[in-house]
Amino acid sequence: MSKRFAVILAAGKGTRMKSKLYKVLHPVCGKPMIRHVVDTVKNADFSKVYVVVGHGAEQVEATVGTDAECLTQREQLGTGHAVLQAAGRLSEQEGTTVVLCGDTPLITYQTIERLMQVQEKHHAAAAVLTAHLEDPTGYGRIVRDRSGHVAKIVEDKDANSDEKRVKEINTGIYSFDNRKLFALLKQVTNHNAQGEYYLPDVIGLLVQKSEKVIAYATEHFEETVGVNDRMQLAAAGKYMQDRINRAVMQNGVTLIDPSTTYLSADCVIGGDTVVYPGAVIEGNTRIGNGCRIGAHSYIRDCIIGNSVQIDQSVLEGVTIGNDVQIGPFAHIRPLSKVHGRVNAGHSVDAGNMDIGERGGTER
Repeated sequence: MSKRFAVILAAGKGTRMKSKLYKVLHPVCGKPMIRHVVDTVKNADFSKVYVVVGHGAEQVEATVGTDAECLTQREQLGTGHAVLQAAGRLSEQEGTTVVLCGDTPLITYQTIERLMQVQEKHHAAAAVLTAHLEDPTGYGRIVRDRSGHVAKIVEDKDANSDEKRVKEINTGIYSFDNRKLFALLKQVTNHNAQGEYYLPDVIGLLVQKSEKVIAYATEHFEETVGVNDRMQLAAAGKYMQDRINRAVMQNGVTLIDPSTTYLSADCVIGGDTVVYPGAVIEGNTRIGNGCRIGAHSYIRDCIIGNSVQIDQSVLEGVTIGNDVQIGPFAHIRPLSKVHGRVNAGHSVDAGNMDIGERGGTER
């Protein structure tokens, strides 16, 4: 199999977020957007992953960690210019390069894999992930030739009246023949309404050279939506929460009311556990089998054993053994440990304590 590479664009500041926090660091279900994308890419078959950083570079790099190599785009001159930052690493490599956006936390590795497979199967120079929208306003349009291949991509601000009526849109996710991508990137100009170097212009250059460019239309447009403001952030969070809740229920967890249950992207819950309405489970919490998490409980970064009952309590950074009952109205703080078969009952307030042999009530 040829080599596969991923380039994730994460240099933008995100002014529409109106925040001191850089856009790709805003959390969705408890995890920064860029971390969602990097973790998704880790599940796909890539030889190397690069993240292009700019605004907030140090913070983004810290969030990415060792799971990708970060490349700095010192001036934000457009998506084409951003991808060009990887030229020193990739321009001489054979293989496939997928370009993704760091503000699309909902993209799945299955969709990325299908895009690459379609491009490689058809021996195309590029494949564009597209979608069909009834209202495509704001999105680049896919213009096809008579054979159904992609002829060009026109940005919304540059589209004429006929092109604006096209309902197939560019999601901003691509799979390229690596050598052909970097051979043409330096030919992209900024003669457009934004004065930027657009990555989609590479598509037009490929077509001019009679290269095959195809489109893969996803049926899951919501996966590809970028987050640019707080409303889109909330929408992405709701979609992600629905996905997380469905996954845990399929794995044998009962959520009495999924619409009022908040689970972080990284929490793990064992089978036959029941979670009641209003519960919030955050961070890297691990919950065992056969537990009961009562209504309006708040649990963060805890390790919880099997057959544990928690009633309307707050637990933060706690380790809990098996067959434990906690609450109602308990508050157990970080670094505490609750041994097995203990009842930490009504209104207990404990921090950095070892509850069991020396405290609490043995059941």
